[in-house]
Amino acid sequence: MTHANLSLFQILLLALVQGAAELLPVSSSAHVILAEKLLRIDPTTPQATLLLVVLHTGTMLAVALYFWKAWKRAFFATRQTAWQSGKRLVFATFLTGIVGLGLKFVIEKIWLRAIPHAQIEMIFGNLPLMSASLAVGGLLILFAGLRKPAASGEHPVGMADSAWIGLVQGLCLPFRGFSRSGATISTGLIRDVARPSAEEFSFALAILLTPPVLYREIHRAAAVHAFAGASALAFRSLLGLVFSFLAGLLALKWLSRWLESGRWYYFGIYCLLASAVVLGVHLGGF
Repeated sequence: MTHANLSLFQILLLALVQGAAELLPVSSSAHVILAEKLLRIDPTTPQATLLLVVLHTGTMLAVALYFWKAWKRAFFATRQTAWQSGKRLVFATFLTGIVGLGLKFVIEKIWLRAIPHAQIEMIFGNLPLMSASLAVGGLLILFAGLRKPAASGEHPVGMADSAWIGLVQGLCLPFRGFSRSGATISTGLIRDVARPSAEEFSFALAILLTPPVLYREIHRAAAVHAFAGASALAFRSLLGLVFSFLAGLLALKWLSRWLESGRWYYFGIYCLLASAVVLGVHLGGF
């Protein structure tokens, strides 16, 4: 089934799944791709990945609204604070790009070398790989959530912390199931970054990462003429964006409450269970 054939119900269902899961550390892409598999939609097509990016944009708008006051306080309180915060965010994003592009090269030129014109999106529908990624992410969240902070206590994000967070974020990019927010916040917690600071920094990075990802998917869709029938989808896609925005706001409130109350490891348990479900769906023939 192509993007053009998606019904309003299917788009809204995917929007709710995306919005709820995107901002929780459980991998929205894994949940959306699993939902697409169950709906008999091919998640590797340019149309499907472009729709995922449109829904992702809705959740990023929710992030911007939810964190704006906290970001003003943490990143823009003074000119010096803005400069230091900007350096950390740009440095982390740079490292993410290095790792992400490196993995893209390895996957396309080595792993998929037998496939002409291979693209990294071809592995997005690989359920066994997704199951393994969910398991790895779940174990990382469990470790970070159950680990006791160092005796020196928690601190704001520093340059070394931003480097580690950026590197780990790069590892997440190609693998559907390896939650970006789960991995980056967990890395901050392991580095003894204060929980609110880890959350605010992680989602600020997400905002910076969205435009290049959106550009790539629009360019990919245009290259294969995936915009055919786009006018008929405009209204449904806009509704999907709104639904993902609203679901994202609710998910952020949930995440913040559990993170600050010490229940972060619960998300790790969920990811391990989700890993088993994805593997079961694969073995069931989807």
